[in-house]
Amino acid sequence: MTILATAPPAHRPPRRPAEGEPNGSRQHGSRQHGAGPDAARRADQGRAARASAPRRAHAEYVSAPDRADPIDLIDRQSRSRVPELVPLRYQRMTESPFRFYRGAAAIMASDLAATPTSGLTVQLCGDAHLLNFRLLASPERRLVFDINDFDETLPGPWEWDVKRFATSLVIAARANGFGSAERRGIVTTAVGAYRGWMHRFATMTNLDVWYAHIDVDELAPRLTDALGKQASKRVSRATSRARSRDRLRAFAKLTEVVDGERRFAADPPLLVPISELHTGRDRDLLMRWLSSIVEEYSATLSADRRSLLARYRLVDFARKVVGVGSVGTRCWVALLLGRDDGDPLLLQIKEAETSVLADHLSGSAYGNQGERVVAGQRLMQAASDIFLGWQRVDGLDGHKRDFYVRQLQDWKGIAEPERMDPDGLALFGRLCAATLARAHARSGDSIAIAAYLGGGTTFDRAVGAFAEAYADQNEADHAALVEAVRSGRVSATAP
Repeated sequence: MTILATAPPAHRPPRRPAEGEPNGSRQHGSRQHGAGPDAARRADQGRAARASAPRRAHAEYVSAPDRADPIDLIDRQSRSRVPELVPLRYQRMTESPFRFYRGAAAIMASDLAATPTSGLTVQLCGDAHLLNFRLLASPERRLVFDINDFDETLPGPWEWDVKRFATSLVIAARANGFGSAERRGIVTTAVGAYRGWMHRFATMTNLDVWYAHIDVDELAPRLTDALGKQASKRVSRATSRARSRDRLRAFAKLTEVVDGERRFAADPPLLVPISELHTGRDRDLLMRWLSSIVEEYSATLSADRRSLLARYRLVDFARKVVGVGSVGTRCWVALLLGRDDGDPLLLQIKEAETSVLADHLSGSAYGNQGERVVAGQRLMQAASDIFLGWQRVDGLDGHKRDFYVRQLQDWKGIAEPERMDPDGLALFGRLCAATLARAHARSGDSIAIAAYLGGGTTFDRAVGAFAEAYADQNEADHAALVEAVRSGRVSATAP
């Protein structure tokens, strides 16, 4: 998503809301939500939290003497995954510090557990790095900008998401060769945007916060006015690319006709049709097992969406590799057809494991990890996929496994930070920060958090310092994985 690459300089934390204003906030932003005794009490609670967790204290990060071995943490996750795919996960994580960071949420969760927190809780994304913010389709067929990954979602300290996001900006900026002053400006601008938006959401009614979203078609003219015609062209190209990444494109790319029937096309190890994983009775058993997941998960959809799903028939399944941190989890794609070959539906059936945050927080209200993911996504996203649901099944290996299901591809636009200049990354950071603040405001106390943050830049600068320090730690951990591969401690193979 390179539409932000020509943003104007933004090296000072904004006092006013950043670009990417969620719909609805301009109309109601001046009306103080709950401006009575309860609001005052909540604001006092936020300010009082500074006593136990001063805002300057968020700058601190020092590797503890008894810090867990990062390779052990990654290896512990790998033990429950598909063995033949684990080396691919390690190979992807060795490619760069940023790719390592994408797979190292468990390591950072362990480190964040030792940092100060305000005691104010929200629904966390749990993995809020900048590539988990992207263009998506709403059920109304509007292109929106939102968070996209909720595998680690859990209630917890809002600061953890902010720090993981801020650190991802530093790592991306270092990869692009930006200097320390540029990196500092990018991060403090983004954190300042989060702070400014949390203040804005604190003045809005609960329903206005809930309805707030970033509509790309409405955002584009504002960016064009601010950035000029070149930005307009980039906005148009990015939105066109996102809209082209739909189910028909995925259908054409991932399937082929075999003996007159549509089937998934093999692209091992990234996409392996069920017919190439097993033959005979084992293949039939796996086919029935996967079919039962799709059939039974529909009970978690609303009645109208169950009716829509029932209009499609199952045709084929394949195992699919996704992401970096998720490599090795059991992930399947299902091909369904409606009235004909021009009416495909592609569903992703992804294993949901225990959140990496669970060892450090009070845990989930949901016993089913798939339901945990879906509930967190519905709470944090402005508009979720109409086929989003979950299911628990007895695995063919005898272990119970939780899955969540959603469409495989539906108007997705992915950021390309490596193509952004400092101004572009700064503007993209502000857009992500506005989105993160809105997601947190839907589940947390925006009045208390805004009061804790205050009107100055103390918190912004503190998180900027933390992000630089943790980016150093991430580079050291990446180097440790590279050495572990070189020494044979772990195995990494390219696809």
